[in-house]
Amino acid sequence: MAILKAFRGLRPPRNIVRDLASRPYDVLDSKEAKIEAEGNQYSLLHIIKPEIDLPENVDHYSQLVYDKAKENFDKFKNNEWLVQDNKEYLYIYAQTMNSKTQYGIVGCVAVEDYMNNIIKKHELTRKDKEEDRMKHVRITDANMEPVFFSYPAVQEIDDIVDNIVKSEKPEYDFTATDGVGHHFWVIRDQNSINRIIELFSEIKYTYVADGHHRTAAAALVGNEKKKNNPNHTGKEEYNFFLAVHFPDNQLSIIDYNRLVKDLNGLNTNEFFEKLKENFMIEAKGTGIYKPNKLHNFGMYLEGKWYSLTAKPGTFDDSDPIGVLDVTILSNLILDRVLGIKDLRTDKRIDFVGGIRGLVELERRVGNEEMKVAFALYPVTMQQLINIADTNNIMPPKTTWFEPKLRSGLVVHELK
Repeated sequence: MAILKAFRGLRPPRNIVRDLASRPYDVLDSKEAKIEAEGNQYSLLHIIKPEIDLPENVDHYSQLVYDKAKENFDKFKNNEWLVQDNKEYLYIYAQTMNSKTQYGIVGCVAVEDYMNNIIKKHELTRKDKEEDRMKHVRITDANMEPVFFSYPAVQEIDDIVDNIVKSEKPEYDFTATDGVGHHFWVIRDQNSINRIIELFSEIKYTYVADGHHRTAAAALVGNEKKKNNPNHTGKEEYNFFLAVHFPDNQLSIIDYNRLVKDLNGLNTNEFFEKLKENFMIEAKGTGIYKPNKLHNFGMYLEGKWYSLTAKPGTFDDSDPIGVLDVTILSNLILDRVLGIKDLRTDKRIDFVGGIRGLVELERRVGNEEMKVAFALYPVTMQQLINIADTNNIMPPKTTWFEPKLRSGLVVHELK
């Protein structure tokens, strides 16, 4: 059963929170982060992407970069830009995008739950990215950024959250530059904290929605500390790491689309003939076509949109992986027709999150950077849960969660 723990969060003063809160480390490359943090001494990017404060030619994985992260973290604490709460609390973090608000519980989860598969994963992680974040956790001795979890909705938790939100003024309440609203409450009532923790203990599994590398890094460093401590008791702060838990019925996954550089030596007519073997094709003209159901795809080629619908018998709806549209597209078009065998390594394919809109697919095909684009119907939360529950792994670049969590609203120290 899921373990949730209150903790003494490190948080910014209200007057600088909007400047300090940043987008996650993996959403921006180093150049973008440098531009975003320019002229803003408070930005958490100085800690989570510390290379922005070093010469441009520095190796982003050198010890110099990690040392800079620690130096900047110490500076933030010394300057009281991050101040520790005097008691252990849980927190509520809500986000508003397109008039829809989702409410998450912020608390610490158990390293043990990750190791025992109580915390379910649906993506593979890369060792180099894991090791990068592990070095960052080790040197700062903190979880600087929360990971994004989901759990099967519990009405009583919703009711407790609703009561706090309606009766108390948020600690933080601001709109970021991208138009997303961020709202944050400290749960100070001990009875509410105890009851939420008790209700979480009745939840069988929780699910990593976004942040698999940060999750793995946090858990592995915690486990490492346990092994290196001869006086380990299980109650040390390193046994836990920072997460925001959103109920599954409040989340939606948006589409994650594909672009391919060429038709694998085929001309347009040959390409369409091969598609017809497994898909029903309908021309849609020059107006953007967005897939409207499972197993339906949009395709943009030579200035025109097409609807592709997988023919019955070409997919397996009883298989948690086989039912996914990314699987159907990968097997029947990307592999069989276009010769793309490995989505992780093939340089002929690229991926575009649906937050950028299908117009981005048109733009990149229109400027001849890419030859053909495929728009997918988004994966559902239930599909994600089915895959995680059966210990399966989704193909790469399947889920895109939006809005992203802002980092820096609360930090968890491992001491």
